[in-house]
Amino acid sequence: MILNTELEYKGNLFPANITDYKKDVDVLHFSTSNNVILQLTVLRDSVLRFRYTTVGKFENDFSYAIDVNASRGYNHLEITSDDHKYIITTSKLICHIYKSDLRKSIFDAKNNSVICEDELGFHWEESYELGGDIVKMSKVAQNGESYYGLGDKPNDLNLKGKRFENWATDSYAFGKNTDPIYKAIPFYTGLHNGKSYGVFFDNTFKTYFDFCHERRNVTSFWAQGGEMNYYFIYGPKMQDVVSSYTDLTGTPELPPLWALGYHQCKWSYYPESNVKEVTAKFRALKIPCDAIYLDIDYMEGFRCFTWSKDYFPDPKRMVKELADDGFKTVVIIDPGIKIDNEYSVFKEALDKDYFCKRADGPYMKGKVWPGECYFPDFTRPEVRKWWAGLFKELIEDIGVKGVWNDMNEPAVMDVPGKTFPNDVRHDYDGNPCSHRKAHNIYGMQMARATYHGLKKFNYPKRPFVITRSAYSGTQRYTSTWMGDNVASWEHLQIANIQAQRLALSGFSFAGSDIGGFAEQPNGELYARWIQLGAFHPFCRTHSSGDHGDQEPWAFDDEITNIVRKFIEIRYQLLPYLYTSFYQYSQNNMPMLKSLVLFDQDDAQTHYRIDEFICGNQLLICPINEPNAKGRRMYIPRGEWYNFWTNNMISGGKETWVDADIDSMPIFVKAGAIIPKYPIQQYVGEKVIEELTLDVYYKHGKEDSELFEDANDGYDYTKGRYSLRKFNLSGNDNKLIIRIHKTGQFVTSYNSFKINLIGLPFKVKSIKVDNEYIDLKDVKFNGDNSLVISKEFTNLQIKG
Repeated sequence: MILNTELEYKGNLFPANITDYKKDVDVLHFSTSNNVILQLTVLRDSVLRFRYTTVGKFENDFSYAIDVNASRGYNHLEITSDDHKYIITTSKLICHIYKSDLRKSIFDAKNNSVICEDELGFHWEESYELGGDIVKMSKVAQNGESYYGLGDKPNDLNLKGKRFENWATDSYAFGKNTDPIYKAIPFYTGLHNGKSYGVFFDNTFKTYFDFCHERRNVTSFWAQGGEMNYYFIYGPKMQDVVSSYTDLTGTPELPPLWALGYHQCKWSYYPESNVKEVTAKFRALKIPCDAIYLDIDYMEGFRCFTWSKDYFPDPKRMVKELADDGFKTVVIIDPGIKIDNEYSVFKEALDKDYFCKRADGPYMKGKVWPGECYFPDFTRPEVRKWWAGLFKELIEDIGVKGVWNDMNEPAVMDVPGKTFPNDVRHDYDGNPCSHRKAHNIYGMQMARATYHGLKKFNYPKRPFVITRSAYSGTQRYTSTWMGDNVASWEHLQIANIQAQRLALSGFSFAGSDIGGFAEQPNGELYARWIQLGAFHPFCRTHSSGDHGDQEPWAFDDEITNIVRKFIEIRYQLLPYLYTSFYQYSQNNMPMLKSLVLFDQDDAQTHYRIDEFICGNQLLICPINEPNAKGRRMYIPRGEWYNFWTNNMISGGKETWVDADIDSMPIFVKAGAIIPKYPIQQYVGEKVIEELTLDVYYKHGKEDSELFEDANDGYDYTKGRYSLRKFNLSGNDNKLIIRIHKTGQFVTSYNSFKINLIGLPFKVKSIKVDNEYIDLKDVKFNGDNSLVISKEFTNLQIKG
């Protein structure tokens, strides 16, 4: 019989009253009478970190998510108190810490309005079974509050009224509302009353988020272990929140430009003759393509870092021949290493004791594609260094240009939960732990090691890595895709939502398996999916191969022509997409913007799902159902040009847009200057001799940018880039374009072809840098286009 009633009670525990406070520069410590400590760090005027312990001291402060280069520093910090609370004031925020129970309220410093306030606040439950605490946080949901983020959840964009779990999971043929799936990104953005804030719960254990699901006025998050450790990020604009979170967890370096081209993949292209047949057909049909992927069948018995002698007898020659035809070869690498003493990779890792172990000592053994495997512990620095070194032959010797990390949730076949048991041990960079803590970052650390291998052996070119599993911060190392989706109309819409949600969660370089991985699309579905994928940062067709072919020509001539048309549009827009990636890498701005991110002050955007902004100035809306001749969609506030007709429409309303099978709704923001390349079959096929600028007239002002460099390598980090900032200003009878250029890179072209779209007047004169130009000298013609030197700084067009 249990007589100890305290032991019998296993419910929630709460902080008691504050008994001590101390300040250490930007870190504030609040201690309670029951041994709880709140450590509040002021990272920036708009970013606060809240970290709790229930045992009077903190464990080592370590995070895989936080970027060491994240911005830090504030303009103002003042701490005062009264009988009931401590008051922490920065130039952006006021935070109240209540003395009786450690609860918090956070206010906008400008108008003292509530941004976020604790309900129960921090509380915990002791885990008698596993040890440690189940840590919990609950907050008051404000009137009309909406929630966004959490990575790749296949659900509606607005998370209000839903509950989610973060546990990276191999989810073959997942559906809408399947949870969890491949990624664990514990960051969300809240929006109410015109104010937006973010919460990043940096806890790698299994975490849960409840957005007014259990109680309609309360949102909460909790974890099955570890610390209650979260960052509060204030906007008040959503774009500021997402930018600050992305700064905190990091952005990638620029990819090689070819990585933004079209990629073709299948499980599997083999033998070599099949690969050559596919690539040759791309060139014969003149469908642009930059990358061909090799799935697990290129290996010898699925052993990583090997080649099948039967299927690919001379991979170096093949890879070079593909490269000569413009194709970069990307190969898959999984974490499972086949148990085989004749296999050098296995033998070396075994000899050096690099594999994960169970709690009682034996190696973690699991079945994946090669059969029984051991798995490297990527949370050990020496293992990551060893893994990176394994890429020498693939990258430096053979010439492979990219690596695709799959099955890294980690996925294990034929076991409950389809992953490692909880008792597997990890080093966690000198912070030993069980798999309960390391599971969600296992794929991230594998991708990190892969990235460093490619960076080393592909130097001086840039690496290209793609991963299936990820935790916050993984975007520093790799691109991603949404995993094993299905060839269905529902999944077309899911792919759109997932790409938007990942961008909202700091991870822009993402895309879906175009056409669906499982099952087989018909031609119409495939065409509609290509139309969407052409505007996602990562653009790749991939399929299981179990249900038929899924190349652009696999359907009929009509579909092939539509697919070619949209891939060509993507290749024309490469300078626009590359500039968007530059803005993402430098300014932490997502490459895709949900309408709510684009215009949070318009309440009509808060529940929109399909429409999104690609870059800053293209409005995209896919067709999500069969036999459609168009669709209704919401046009954001402002003025927009129909991409196909150049007709202008005023936004702030829902409207019908025609879009037969060979079209989709695309609009361009008035005032935009959209750069375009000539159509190429692959990046680098042509020397760019003239750059087209599509200039969309606006009565008012609009800014645009164009970033260019050598399209690969690191010279851009040394100032050898070209960044042109365009300022457009229009009125009833005049259009002015000003350019400010920085950087030392000299582009291959010397002139712009400028297409003037939507001019409300007939051009009578053109002045370049304060000198009038004869219209004949700039080849001005009846279609409102002119050719002008790229060196101009001021162009005035008058009616």
